Amino acid sequence: MSAARAPIPTALPPSDVSTGVGLAGLAGLFGWIMFCRSYPAIADGLGLEGSLSGARGVLSGPTAALAAMLFTALPMALWSVLVDKVHRRPSTGIDWTIRRPLAEVMPVAVVKLCGLWATWAILAGFYGLGRWYWSGSYLFAMEVLTYAVLPLVALSVPYVIWLDRHLIEPRDGTWHFGAFLLGGGVIGRDVLDHGAIAKHWRAWIIKGFFGAFMISILPGGFAQVVSANTAQVFGNPVEFAMLLVTLLFVIDVQIGTVGYLLTLRPLDAHIRSGNPFLAGWVAALLCYPPFVWGVIGADNQVLSYEVGTPGWAHWFAGQEALLWAWGGLLAILTGIYAWATVVFGIRFSNLTYRGVMTHGPYRFTRHPAYLSKNLFWWASVLPFLVTTGSLADAARNSVFLLAVNGIYYWRARTEEAHLLAEDAKYREYHAWMEQHGLITAPLARLKRFFTGQGRAEPHTAPLFPAE
Repeated sequence: MSAARAPIPTALPPSDVSTGVGLAGLAGLFGWIMFCRSYPAIADGLGLEGSLSGARGVLSGPTAALAAMLFTALPMALWSVLVDKVHRRPSTGIDWTIRRPLAEVMPVAVVKLCGLWATWAILAGFYGLGRWYWSGSYLFAMEVLTYAVLPLVALSVPYVIWLDRHLIEPRDGTWHFGAFLLGGGVIGRDVLDHGAIAKHWRAWIIKGFFGAFMISILPGGFAQVVSANTAQVFGNPVEFAMLLVTLLFVIDVQIGTVGYLLTLRPLDAHIRSGNPFLAGWVAALLCYPPFVWGVIGADNQVLSYEVGTPGWAHWFAGQEALLWAWGGLLAILTGIYAWATVVFGIRFSNLTYRGVMTHGPYRFTRHPAYLSKNLFWWASVLPFLVTTGSLADAARNSVFLLAVNGIYYWRARTEEAHLLAEDAKYREYHAWMEQHGLITAPLARLKRFFTGQGRAEPHTAPLFPAE
């Protein structure tokens, strides 16, 4: 006898992040960009002299790009606490009425700090071993992280002690890892929770790997946006569209980087769990350096879909109306991609469960970022149009881009499997979208038509468990 199907929710479950969080971050980021672009006039008006103002140039350097994170993160954090009052949510694991005395807190805090600092030391060793971290744009990330070490170590002491006074259960994965390093003598090895240690490391590997990557790509797009001559690009459909695309990618990168770094429990932004499925890690890592360098993209990669493809601007050259329309399409697709990051606020990161998003573009499809990104590649590259005159090149390009699309579909399924196993709210959201999602529901019906299945059940089977 088959199990009864879960009832479909009559309403979309509420999102764990409010719309105001992302909008506050956007406002702060735009304010800083305008300040950086207007800095020569501001400096002249204030009569600033010396090295800061220099030749009265715009503030487009790496330091300004890094500072943009502060102007993005602070409004989001303030909105989260002052408006949404996220620090009072049970999901934080904090009870502010608990005020443990220092004598009770210190033994636990010391073990936890040992685990935390050892984790950072191991990640630093990984950075040292990875040759790719010491060339190109990654050099900026390594410089930032090197300067950040001492402040982080110093600030971690009062933070851990303060938080442990109020945590319902201060013995988390970091504490269990610290106890493991200390030989288990602190609590007895039979009490150690190896599952908690595994969760601790999945979270920190995600933060360490993706955090360095995100920091490394901060300066490039930021400099282009701040230095752009808007008067010059307004009359050129290609340059105008690509400037908009760059700006939208800057929004995505800035808010996304804040999400990776600001995983604080008082903001209810901590990582509840990292994806436990090996398939999820493989699918995600294939899309990022150094792994992507050997698989996707350029002519010498396995999945090269840009051989002989000059792109949309080449093929539509001389047709101004079509250039404006196609450039607008690319900007819209990138806008959806950036919107999918903005709605996460301070909770964005790959391979993690940090709450459930049901608003913004997630009202229409469960994976708006993946959908828009893959459509953008087709629309911008036009892989089936090649200058080599080779039908084989056109076919290869198209097949390999389809393969890349398949990797993102694989990522989506593994992410769903992770979230379905973690949160009843996501299971409700998944079921609601199957029936009511503007994009998801028709695709689900089409899939059921071709497979001959009834209403699809949420996928919960493990996809190559990592442990």
